[in-house]
Amino acid sequence: DSFLSSLLVLLFVANTNAQTQNALPRSTPEAEGVSSKGIIEFLEAAGKSKHELHSMMVLRHGKVIAEGWWAPYRADLKHTMYSCSKSFTATAIGLAVSEGRLTVNDKVISFFPNDLPETVNPYLAELRVRDLLSMSVGQEPDPTPLIRNADNWARAFLATPILHKPGTKFLYNSLATYMLSAIVQKVTGEKIVDYLTPRLFTPLGITGMDWEIDPEGINTGGWGLRIKTEDMARFGQMFLQKGKWNGQQVLPAAWVEEASTLKIIQHPELPQDKKDQSDWEQGYCYQMWRCRNNAYRGDGAFGQFIIVMPDQDAVIVMTAETS
Repeated sequence: DSFLSSLLVLLFVANTNAQTQNALPRSTPEAEGVSSKGIIEFLEAAGKSKHELHSMMVLRHGKVIAEGWWAPYRADLKHTMYSCSKSFTATAIGLAVSEGRLTVNDKVISFFPNDLPETVNPYLAELRVRDLLSMSVGQEPDPTPLIRNADNWARAFLATPILHKPGTKFLYNSLATYMLSAIVQKVTGEKIVDYLTPRLFTPLGITGMDWEIDPEGINTGGWGLRIKTEDMARFGQMFLQKGKWNGQQVLPAAWVEEASTLKIIQHPELPQDKKDQSDWEQGYCYQMWRCRNNAYRGDGAFGQFIIVMPDQDAVIVMTAETS
């Protein structure tokens, strides 16, 4: 149909508007060893599905081989990242670690002496930065919906009971990521969007980003970043290249390895054959999920994906709004 034809023009004909000095290099699927037929079949299946895709970009060997936007979305428009924001927050932690501003073994309470509850229970005292990074705080249920209505999110988080020993039980907790953002702001004096600008965004050629803030002017961390599709691709490609970009070591290779490898399993009680059938059961890293076939991903609600596939030397990104 005309929609698919228009999209395929975007996918397989050089996008002259994108050929700026900072654009990623473009190629074609077959030139990089990928089947264009397979990409077309995916697009046809997506077009017949219930899913509302907004954009897609596929990179192989560092080159964009397929890209497209569903109207009214465009290459020059930012898209909200939802929880894909978390991977950028963890990267801010990694950069702060590399600068000696903190370690992943630092105790969370050490950063918030004025926001602690009257009684600091042993589990709260034990809580480390690495437990925030791996979603293993030990709170249950996720306190995010309630705390988002508080005036001081850090104080409300620290007052929420920790029921399980930190580091032992996975529970998705967006306020844990917010706490990482607050910690970066504590140790650097900058919101993470500002801290990341000269260290990550500018080297990668990412501009125009913005990030929601809490009532105290701290970036929300776990959600709220807005960037363009190609910006997502740059971030994924930088991880694929072990932290390098244009010959510069933007992020330490050791942090890329630490942030992208398994830290905790969501449902350890499941039999292995069930785990083998699901990308959700491959485990959690530092604000990223493991996938099957040795891949990993930044993952945001409604279909925001930055999928890094080292074995294929490929990155796939998507934006969407699908419940």
